[in-house]
Amino acid sequence: MSLAKKKASTKARPTKPTQFRYFYERGDFPIALGHSTRGNIIQWKVKDISKLDYHHYLPLFFDGLCETTHPYDFFAEQGVKDLLEKGGAKILPVVPQLIIPIKNALNTRNPVVVARTLKILQRLVHSAPLVGEALVPYYRQILPILNIFKNKNSNMGDAIDYGQQKRENIGDLIQETLEAFEKTGGEDAFINIKYMIPTYESCVFS
Repeated sequence: MSLAKKKASTKARPTKPTQFRYFYERGDFPIALGHSTRGNIIQWKVKDISKLDYHHYLPLFFDGLCETTHPYDFFAEQGVKDLLEKGGAKILPVVPQLIIPIKNALNTRNPVVVARTLKILQRLVHSAPLVGEALVPYYRQILPILNIFKNKNSNMGDAIDYGQQKRENIGDLIQETLEAFEKTGGEDAFINIKYMIPTYESCVFS
């Protein structure tokens, strides 16, 4: 691949308005912006987040990971974190509905969005039993973008500057995410990762 094509493959893509933004602006989410000593927080208007309809809400919040404008980006990221923390057994059945939003977020090629999504993926596979294994059949949809960025630790211009400031180097986050996938994905995880990302070396059987 030529240098020009390599640069084009990692160039940020324009994004369309998300369903998350549409539902937020309609006031359909039980959330409000709150403040604490640590900064902005989500104030949920329900007593128990785990009682929410995860098939409805979790994919919508994942859809919002594409957002780069405040407050949509903040609400989407923090909402996903809260839902994953409280969801337990409700998360696993929703995994198939999360694949398209995850793929869309990674396909933006926006380094801020990609970094955010990778960290969410790490949380996702550790959020409940068998979630890591449930993702294995979807590696073919998730991993191609990771393969493009895997060796992009350098020559990323503003993106790498952002990564160093925020300790969010894309290449490092991809390695961490792949290792989390392998550790939680069961016996078929490594061979499927290796098929999609030939340069990946096992962190379990090294």
